[in-house]
Amino acid sequence: MSAPSAARTRRLRDADKAHLWHPFTQMAEWAAGEPVVIEAGEREFLIDTDGRRYIDGVASLWCNLHGHRRPELDEAVRRQLGRIAHSTLLGLTSAPAIELAERLVGIAPRGLTRVFYSDSGAAAVEIALKMAFQYWRQCARPEPQRTKFAGLALGYHGDTLGAVSVGGIDVFHGIFRPLLFECIRAPAPYCYRCPLGKRRESCGMACADALEQVLASRGREVAALILEPLVQGAGGMIVHPEGYLGRAAEACRRHNVLLIADEVATGFGRTGRMFACEHEGVRPDIMCLGKGISGGYLPLAATLATERIYEAFLGGPAENRTFFHGHTYTGNALACAAGLASLDIFEKDRVLDRIAGLSARLGALLEPLAAMLHVGEVRRRGLMAGIELAADRATRAAYPPAERRGRQACLAARERGVWLRPLGDVAVIMPPYCISDESLARLVEAVRMGIEEATAT
Repeated sequence: MSAPSAARTRRLRDADKAHLWHPFTQMAEWAAGEPVVIEAGEREFLIDTDGRRYIDGVASLWCNLHGHRRPELDEAVRRQLGRIAHSTLLGLTSAPAIELAERLVGIAPRGLTRVFYSDSGAAAVEIALKMAFQYWRQCARPEPQRTKFAGLALGYHGDTLGAVSVGGIDVFHGIFRPLLFECIRAPAPYCYRCPLGKRRESCGMACADALEQVLASRGREVAALILEPLVQGAGGMIVHPEGYLGRAAEACRRHNVLLIADEVATGFGRTGRMFACEHEGVRPDIMCLGKGISGGYLPLAATLATERIYEAFLGGPAENRTFFHGHTYTGNALACAAGLASLDIFEKDRVLDRIAGLSARLGALLEPLAAMLHVGEVRRRGLMAGIELAADRATRAAYPPAERRGRQACLAARERGVWLRPLGDVAVIMPPYCISDESLARLVEAVRMGIEEATAT
């Protein structure tokens, strides 16, 4: 590393510590460390100000699908910049927003026909909650008593107050409890640490029974059930048992409860299908999208709804049926142009076929890790994987949270050229779809060695 490079890195680190406040970060701990300052990217690699390259093992927080500096995405954004960067959708419309909405409806689960844009997954969830709430006051047969939402323990739907209310992770959400509305909670289908004390091989999917009981007892109060289909991401990469999603959807139909599928993390190929709902033929009433929607280039999100939901908001001015929600950058032209280019890449490169091959290779690479002394469980669906550490493999006893074993493992992987961010003591692997076989093997090996180092004592 050259002296000018080292001096610049030091200056940027000092300025960061003096002025930036990072998300989900204990800043006292941050200030004591040596932050990696990213300057560039290429395919699956992040490049810091000293020229070091890191495999982006979590796709820049699960959103970068096709790699960094993807030429088609770069060109789409440049081309749109030559026209206009942004214009409002309040009273106007734009070609990129229209065309992307048309494409999204074309690939979404059947019945989702309307697209409402926003700029983050949390905003997409807020919109979904407000839509569902207002729907029951304006539908053909109003049921205004439906004022509650149901959700899963260990659910995560974003950090705005509505999204936090339907979330269920105390370490993130507990402090805000006085600000939140009630959410009717069902147990998480977390087989490794079953909240019902059952064993996977003999439980008969008791977690689905519990959800059905919740809706049977309180369904008339519930506007909608919100869940992350197949994989609860921030809860620890909790992979649902096969059939759970279908059972949840059927329970919603039986009790006339709307189903909101939060596909912010699971959408756009992560689980092996374009959307996780497709695995069990589920057609939600409302679906939330974000993260990978623009290929990881620009902030963009969308809430898709059925025509049944949409029609409840139609009427004359005096009826006051309008959905009064919107964001300044709703349907931003640059972001929508990137989203269109990303969908083009899915088609041109047969990305879902590539994901199937990568998923099989990742599964094979992870198999030896499942036998490690302090690995409790390896969970994976498609290209979403979580490796849960355990202090005692036999009893499944967890490490004391203060020991930060997951963080230690990821820091050790960073020293081996792999960037990861854990969820507590769950090491997460969610690479970009462009990752080479060589880089995928390097990634898993760095994780293995990181876990070995972090759990050696």
